Amino acid sequence: MGDNAQVFRVMLRMQIIPGKEKDFERVWYSVADVVGGNPANVGQWLSKSAEEEGVYYIMSDWVDEARFRAFERSDAHVEHRKKLHPYRSHGTMTTLHVVYDLGRERSEAGR
Repeated sequence: MGDNAQVFRVMLRMQIIPGKEKDFERVWYSVADVVGGNPANVGQWLSKSAEEEGVYYIMSDWVDEARFRAFERSDAHVEHRKKLHPYRSHGTMTTLHVVYDLGRERSEAGR
């Protein structure tokens, strides 16, 4: 296993209400520090599907599952979710344990 076995990744798939995509992007960006400012968060990304209209993926990496779950139950997260909720019609969450991060491994090897 790679060094990244400890990284806990959360992937959200969000279907955005038609016509609200740009507003969703703007609001997501404006509240991104709620997640990014948490000391247990090690990165986050917003991506728009190239195949499905109005579908976005939010990825966030955490130092471990326990600290992500603590954030998930926090008042800060509840408020964060409330700001994004009006834009989505449906959403799902998938959690993963990163086994290898080849980009990071290659970057560190080149130093």
